[in-house]
Amino acid sequence: MNDKAYILVVDDEFRLLKSLENMLLNQGYDVKSAQGGLQACEQLSENTFDLVLLDLNMADMNGHQVMDFMARKDIDTATIVVSGESSFTAVSKALRRGAYDYIKKPYNPEEMLSTIDNALQKVMLEKAHTAMQSRLKKSEELHRYIVNSSPDIVFMLDQKGCFTFLNSKIESLLGYKKVELIGKPYHTIVDSADIQRANYIFDGQSTNKSGAWSSEIRLKAKKSGHTARHFEITFFPIESNAKNNKQIHPEQSKTRVIGTYGTARDITDRKEAEEFINFQAYHDLLTRLPNRALFKDRLNISLAQAKRNKSGVAVMFLDLDRFKIVNDTLGHSMGDRLLQSVALRLESCVRKCDTLSRFGGDEFTLLLPSISSAEDARTIAKKVISTLKEPFILGEHEVFVGVSIGIAIYPDAGCTVDELIQNADVAMYHVKRRGKDGYQFFSDTMAVNTSNRLSLERDLRNALDKDEFRVFYQPQINADSGKVVGMEALVRWQHPERGLIYPGEFIPLAEETRLMSDINDWVLMTACKEVKGWIDNGHSDIRLSVNFSPLQVEHPKFVHRLLARLRQADFPPQNLEIELTENVIMNDLEHMVQKLNLLAEHGLRIAIDDFGTGYSSLNYLRKLPIHTLKVDQSFIHDIKDSKNEACIVNAIVSMAHGLKLNIIAEGVETKAQLDYLKQLGCHEIQGFYFGRAEPGYKALELINQGCRHQLAC
Repeated sequence: MNDKAYILVVDDEFRLLKSLENMLLNQGYDVKSAQGGLQACEQLSENTFDLVLLDLNMADMNGHQVMDFMARKDIDTATIVVSGESSFTAVSKALRRGAYDYIKKPYNPEEMLSTIDNALQKVMLEKAHTAMQSRLKKSEELHRYIVNSSPDIVFMLDQKGCFTFLNSKIESLLGYKKVELIGKPYHTIVDSADIQRANYIFDGQSTNKSGAWSSEIRLKAKKSGHTARHFEITFFPIESNAKNNKQIHPEQSKTRVIGTYGTARDITDRKEAEEFINFQAYHDLLTRLPNRALFKDRLNISLAQAKRNKSGVAVMFLDLDRFKIVNDTLGHSMGDRLLQSVALRLESCVRKCDTLSRFGGDEFTLLLPSISSAEDARTIAKKVISTLKEPFILGEHEVFVGVSIGIAIYPDAGCTVDELIQNADVAMYHVKRRGKDGYQFFSDTMAVNTSNRLSLERDLRNALDKDEFRVFYQPQINADSGKVVGMEALVRWQHPERGLIYPGEFIPLAEETRLMSDINDWVLMTACKEVKGWIDNGHSDIRLSVNFSPLQVEHPKFVHRLLARLRQADFPPQNLEIELTENVIMNDLEHMVQKLNLLAEHGLRIAIDDFGTGYSSLNYLRKLPIHTLKVDQSFIHDIKDSKNEACIVNAIVSMAHGLKLNIIAEGVETKAQLDYLKQLGCHEIQGFYFGRAEPGYKALELINQGCRHQLAC
């Protein structure tokens, strides 16, 4: 073995030095010579040799001194002493200093080469062993670093499921010291809710599966009060092949699991994020209630169970009454607080098996599974209505809301999710139309009305093009003189098949389909042209009152468009009074002040229609250029006879007098109501007592003849 081994030959006799050098060169070694001990020390300091052939007896520095120098300088190079000194003391001293072997001069070349080859083999083996030990040490350090720096818990279990190894991550993630757990069973750190699952995984799966497998388990923290954390645990079986046991027959040999090692990755943040995303997908974030998607899913499950068990299911559609007024008046923040308070009260009315959801806006749906009869739903509906009647306290405000409830019972009112929800919605709108704050079960007659609604919507869209609308006028009478002082323009629909249709049947549909603005524009232009003719023919003081929809008023160019229509019809602005509801005004009070002030500057009059029915502050009355208050007919109906006091009417009239506003009482139908209002000081009267709304030519006749005979009756 030479492989270009690098050998230093040291001797002070030049002839012997060259002879040994030449022999080694002929054998293929890389050779360096040093004549004397001093040169040898220089060469050893400057170069690294695999072997040194060293003479002991040298004049300048003997071999023992050279070996001492190598020891001091920590030069770990194999040395063969080649010397004529043969005394036991000299040889023993050289071997004690670490010489590999001793060869006496004169040497046998074959013996010399054999000794050199053996020495070099030993050197190579030692180098290989040292390199292997170094690599093993580095590998062990690297693996220890990787294991302890891992973001995961790394563990090993014996056959009984007790910990035999844990990395340091167990302390930072769960708070346990490694020594606390070594020898303890795995379930020491498993959350109690997952013990059964963990037992199945460790005791069952580990013996039945080959290769790695994973599962999610909650592990508990050491500190009390800390919640358990979610971990994804990956297991690897530690196997031992039984065929290595000579006592077992080869046919009976099989792989045996003698332990388990694995990793536990903390996925708590991911699980919480998934739960939050899932919650967002199926819940309303404002009220924390299930949303429409989750409600439909649970309803679908309830229907499947009802079909199997032949039981009933009720779907209730709830719409808050007067919520928009509160939201518009107090702001969206208060509106949100009101919805949250409503949700809490509604939850107190239902059973644990029921599902209450926020369907959207101020609409809620309620699922009642496994009911025995409609009475169960009726009981819940009454409880909901009663619960929501109590006032809500929002900061300094005391707020009242009601609720309209539509109820659809499976299977009578539908067999599918969409049918039940739609029919409950239809029933709810019937409650709205008859006065709100109540409940209604869906019936087949409502389905017919729904069908008629579709055809009515189709005809309504064509009515303007076919000139089917008509303007009727209802007189407004001066309470003292009996003279007609104004006319309110009201729309009617002359349907080609159904005859004359009143606003109550098509106005809600027109608003829903956003046709109301076009209809109102047509009413305004038609009425202005017709009344302009009356003004030109001697009735210059007649006042025209026209209602405007929220969509028209909220439009940024409302004032510009209205004034343009008046110029187009050549209608005097001072003869027009626009009627707005409180809700329209309060929806955007800041912009409404600007718009109405601009209209007032052009001479138009502003009236508040249905005054007293809105649920808002009266502060706007002093901010806006209001000219007239129209008392809603619901308050006038409270007047039974001339001696009966209607407190709200009294208050409104008194307030109007204080603010120097004109006041019109709507819905006057009896002489008793008329007498009471005249005595109260109401300025103007409007209602069936003086006649219903009539076409223009009949309204003109009424203006010409006056109504003094009616007042005198």
